[in-house]
This record gives sequence, structure tokens and C-alpha cells, in this order.
Amino acid sequence: MPLDARSISDLGRIGFAEGLEAQRACWEARRRGEIGDTLLLCEHPPVYTLGTNADPSDVLDAARAEVVRTDRGGQATWHGPGQVVGYAICSLEERGRDLHRFCRDLEELLLRTLADFGLAGRRIAGLTGVWIGEEKVGALGVRVRRWVTTHGFALNVDCDLCWFRGIVPCGQRGRGVTSMARALGVPVPLPRVRERCAAHFEDLFVG
Repeated sequence: MPLDARSISDLGRIGFAEGLEAQRACWEARRRGEIGDTLLLCEHPPVYTLGTNADPSDVLDAARAEVVRTDRGGQATWHGPGQVVGYAICSLEERGRDLHRFCRDLEELLLRTLADFGLAGRRIAGLTGVWIGEEKVGALGVRVRRWVTTHGFALNVDCDLCWFRGIVPCGQRGRGVTSMARALGVPVPLPRVRERCAAHFEDLFVG
């Protein structure tokens, strides 16, 4: 169901393959100039995904969930219930072909969303993503082709963090993973988080 007909679509809970297909269709439309920068919001059934820099040994327990090799950057991560996934289909031609800035803006979207719920997220120098204290709450993984992006971010809202025991998250051994609900100590509604992600995407990418 669309949150905003111009730039935001909420796809609900869909399979990971369906998410890839939706991105491909939007990528084609964005490349042809038929749509503007677009954010696809969704939630996936449990799946481990491996980015282009992933080491297969970072999957510690492949029996826990489906394992999928993807074309995004980054390493191993998990998607599943209680997590907001955002696929950002954006033209970098109109953003100075600056992938670094694009990733920092995605992090800013997550930081602002956390702040809406009273959480102080932060960046850690030399690492990609968003953290609460020393624990990661938001991961990024992006692909750029013909200067149009696919993939994006995953924000742990109110998910079972035990799933992360099956992998080395983002290739970072010895670092913890958290969720908004764990940090707050209360349940956090996904629809409200998706609304705030959409609003900040509008501010940062559409204006």
C-alpha cells in the first residue's frame, strides 16, 4: 500500500525474491526518468543475505534460515520479522555521483528515525551503519549501476535478535547487535517506524 504516491511505497511483508524484483522494476523506471527517487519499505520472512564482500564462513548456522547471495555491497546480514527494510532507488547523477554522501544520508535517515523515538543513535568512525552505544541497530548495503542505486538499509525495530547468532553480522566479530525495542525496553510498532523513515526520506532525498 503506498505511503506517498510520489516517492514511497510500503510493500508489506514480502519474500526476499519479490523485493529484488520490485527493485529491478523501479531501477528500470528510475533509469529511464519515469519516476523520481523512490523508497520501497518492506519486511521479509527470515533470510540470511551475503553481499559482494561476504565471506561464506560468516554464515555460522545455515540451517537456521535461507541463505541468499546478493549483488549489494557489504557482508552477511539477516532480514526478518520485526525489521524495517528500506530499498532506496535513487539517481546519483543528480547527487554529484557521490556514493559516500548517499550512504551518509541513509545513515542520517536512520539516526533521525531513532531520535523520533527518543534513541540516541551514532556512527562509528570507519564503519558503515548506525549504532546505539556499541551495538549495531541499522545496517547498510548498496549497489550502484549506471549511477542508479538499489538495496539500502535494514533497521532492527522489534525483532528476535537470536537470528543474528547464525552469522557474523557485517563481518564484525565481537560486536553486538540490538533493536529499538531492546534499547527502549518496550514494544515498538513497525508501521510508526515506517512512517518516520518515509518522512525522513522525503526530507533528505526528495525535498
